[in-house]
Amino acid sequence: MQQPEQIDRALVDFRVLSGWMDARRLPEGPFEDVAPLTGGTQNMLIRFRRGGREYVLRRGPAHLRARTNDVLRREARVLGALDGTDVPAPRLVAACPDESVMNGAVFYLMTPVDGFNASVTLPDLHANDASVRYEMGLNAARALSALGAVDHEAVGLGDFGKPAGFLERQVGRWTSELDSYGALDGYPGPDIPGLDDVARWLEERRPKTWRPGIMHGDYHLANLMYSPAGPEIAAIVDWEMCTIGDPLLDLGWLLATWPDRGDESAVLAGPLGAAGGLPAAGELVDAYAGRADAVAGRDLSSITWYAVLACFKLGIVLEGTHARACAGKAPRETGDLLHSITLGLFRRAHAFIASA
Repeated sequence: MQQPEQIDRALVDFRVLSGWMDARRLPEGPFEDVAPLTGGTQNMLIRFRRGGREYVLRRGPAHLRARTNDVLRREARVLGALDGTDVPAPRLVAACPDESVMNGAVFYLMTPVDGFNASVTLPDLHANDASVRYEMGLNAARALSALGAVDHEAVGLGDFGKPAGFLERQVGRWTSELDSYGALDGYPGPDIPGLDDVARWLEERRPKTWRPGIMHGDYHLANLMYSPAGPEIAAIVDWEMCTIGDPLLDLGWLLATWPDRGDESAVLAGPLGAAGGLPAAGELVDAYAGRADAVAGRDLSSITWYAVLACFKLGIVLEGTHARACAGKAPRETGDLLHSITLGLFRRAHAFIASA
């Protein structure tokens, strides 16, 4: 375990953190068992114990990006709002939205999660029992329905996002994002078969009514922590993209990235996708629909539209790394891999459309 003095004080000054925690009447004492955590995010996670209690500190990377602090403020606010709900998520302990306290970085403390990421590893229990993996899949949808059931206004998030016109602006927003990649020298433009057809289909079939709610914004297996003791979700993590929008897009995102043998989507699911034994997409929708307060006012008959939009949006996001790789701003092998996933997502979008 690293000691506090071995952590760069420009990133986490433990003397400053000590005073800040004491002012909030959190348990006092020396910092023990300090260790950085790894994950799929550029933001930092540092676990430690103090005064007999365990914490995880989250802050931005060493070189803060333009919106990092705002993103951390939003994450902390959502995690605080979810306290008292049955949504499996880390619980907020305390947040510091003031950039002047820790060398320009916003940070917050949350509860640690006892769990594992199934896109990285599978314990023997989960690897050797297909029935456990099947329930893991259903629980991914059930955890999402718990989030969809939360009344965002009742938990204090009425002013958190801009839900008005959310669905109407999606295609234009992401088409503009794709167009912006043309400013990168060396990028020849998007070679994505059927791109315009998918965009047109989305505009023509957009749902006319929907109910706003809390969206995770990047809901797939890599952002779930599972219990080591069984198929339960220990926590939904990485809330960087959270907003108030249409929660059915989160379900569409899960369907768009759901592992299918022989499909590029299995890359996103890692060992769990490779092991198989998971429920089919339709069973995920049924599991989500099992919670009446999540689906009230939401039209699950339009779920194909949301899955296609998720393929469209995620494919364009991943194409951005391919464009940067073409411009020498990212590793070429990474760009090529993500471009192949983008093509797979658009093939999946066409398959969804054909089945509609």
